[in-house]
Amino acid sequence: MKGPLLPRLACLIGCVALFAQVRAAENNASDPLSQQAALLKTEFIFEQASFRSSHASTIVETRDGLMAAWFGGSQEGALDVSIWLSRHDGKEWSAPIEVANGYNEENRIRYACWNPVLFQAKTGPLLLFYKVGPNPETWWGMLKTSENNGRTWSIAKRLPNGIYGPIRNKPVELADNVLLIGSSTEDAGWRVHMERTRSFGQQWSRTDPLNGAMEYGAIQPTILWHPSGKLQALCRTKQRKITECWSADGGFTWTRMMATDLPNPNSGIDAVMLRDGRALLVYNHSAEDRSTLNVAISTDGKKWHAALVLENQPDGEFSYPAVIQTSDGSVHVTYTWKRERIKHTVLDPFKLNLREIVEGQWR
Repeated sequence: MKGPLLPRLACLIGCVALFAQVRAAENNASDPLSQQAALLKTEFIFEQASFRSSHASTIVETRDGLMAAWFGGSQEGALDVSIWLSRHDGKEWSAPIEVANGYNEENRIRYACWNPVLFQAKTGPLLLFYKVGPNPETWWGMLKTSENNGRTWSIAKRLPNGIYGPIRNKPVELADNVLLIGSSTEDAGWRVHMERTRSFGQQWSRTDPLNGAMEYGAIQPTILWHPSGKLQALCRTKQRKITECWSADGGFTWTRMMATDLPNPNSGIDAVMLRDGRALLVYNHSAEDRSTLNVAISTDGKKWHAALVLENQPDGEFSYPAVIQTSDGSVHVTYTWKRERIKHTVLDPFKLNLREIVEGQWR
């Protein structure tokens, strides 16, 4: 009975915590300081760099500490765009270093790099997935591995045809060293599919698309593994809504894609399942633009509560968040800041001041 009781207990604890936080928020709604109590730190990973534009960051906790990566160059899609990486030594971030570029030895042509994803499984090497190619319709997946927590990297390996790796967000590690990966393609409309790999990128399989591109133009899924054992995929779309699919068999089959109540301005999202059983989502709570970046909390993946506003500037772009929970329980978010730099924010998930989202309105 021990196994089945643990996820139920975590879910119960999360529900109790959520109820208490909502009640506290009602009592403290007039106190602006209470809404920022969860914000422990905010900083730029770098102030200046050799590249002008930065986008699509990823963050991971290695056995040596935090590491972040992103693509940077003159502008998105340019031939000089590479994958850049920075390490955190417990006090500050290191200067960015280039860890991958799109140079092809066979034809001596350089292509742009896109959307890195760092992931550290419970065992095995540190993984760096990324894409290379002229555009998202024709790019291909690449993988590098590190046996020393990102200090040196293997030679880049191209993934099998039809396999792209995690398109934008981190995988979920299932049993027996299986990674469930949210992926998508844009060559025949925007369609989401799931990939599985064993032995850290050695064996691959792929599902059929989870959506029809004419109904929902969806890409870049983020995956939540709920305490109930069900998996939930949340997706970016062209239809100005975050969509979802659910799986009850470990990601082999999925329900029909449906719209959630949350808006989406055709921009990337990311989520993480907290250890207390609550789901945390970082996204732009807007159907129009990327000028606001928000954090929401849910105990069931269906009803979401407003938790924190990370950015809100009418003339700014704040997008493509990546989020993890580290071993000390804190939540770390990195995101694109005005396409110029990458910002890093640290949150205490137990101090989030939750409010109801009423008729789509953030309060």
